[in-house]
Amino acid sequence: MFWIVDNGSSHRGKKAADRLRATYPNAVLVHTPIHASWLNQVEIYFSVVQRKVVTPNDFTDLSEVTDRLRAFEDRYNATAQPFQWKFTTSDLDDLLARLDRHTADHPEESSAAKAA
Repeated sequence: MFWIVDNGSSHRGKKAADRLRATYPNAVLVHTPIHASWLNQVEIYFSVVQRKVVTPNDFTDLSEVTDRLRAFEDRYNATAQPFQWKFTTSDLDDLLARLDRHTADHPEESSAAKAA
């Protein structure tokens, strides 16, 4: 079983992976990329909902919350536009090369050195 998480402080690094595996031996902790994570996109959406839909929290009952959320969903879906992805495979290659150079220049900061 793969447990996909972002890079939040509560589940970062080897200690978090070890804690999960101790509780669930068949689980593998997988961190999403730091940039452009789909989890970050979900967090952004819920941040928008928090700011534009449920604040201020002055609802009289749950049906009012439901109605406002559904109205927002309809409006958001009607106005949403696809975006052009600009991070290419060449950009990824460049980023990985920079990370490799950085790790070679600073071995004390590498995840392999920290795990040892």
